[in-house]
Amino acid sequence: MTIYRLFLQISFLLTVVLITVPSHALSKKESEEAGAILFRDKGCAFCHGANAAGTSRGPSLADVRKTMKPEQIADQIQNGGKKMPSFKESVSKDEVDQLVAYLRAKNRPVAPAATPAAVSNPAQ
Repeated sequence: MTIYRLFLQISFLLTVVLITVPSHALSKKESEEAGAILFRDKGCAFCHGANAAGTSRGPSLADVRKTMKPEQIADQIQNGGKKMPSFKESVSKDEVDQLVAYLRAKNRPVAPAATPAAVSNPAQ
C-alpha cells in the first residue's frame, strides 16, 4: 500500500467520522470542520461558491455570522426562502448544526480535498 493510498483512506475515514458523530459530541472546531465538509459535499458551494463568496446563483455568505443568528441560519437551511430551496429532507439536525457552526466560524476551516479514489474503493 502506498503512502498516498493510506493517506486517502485515513482522510476518508476521518471525513466519515466527523460527519456521522452527533454535533453535540464534537468540539466547536470539529463541528466547524465537519460543516466545511458538508458545505462541499451537500452542494452548498454550487450556489454560494467554494469559499461561500457567492455566485450568480446564490449570495455571499461571507458575513452571515454578522447578519443572521444561528437559529435564522438553521431555519434558512431547513426551510429555504427567497430563491433558496428547502433542505429539510436532505440534511439531519446534526448536519444543520455543523453547517451553522461552519458558517458562523470567525476563521472558517477549509474542507480537505475530496478523495473519490478512497470513496469508490476504500478496501485498497
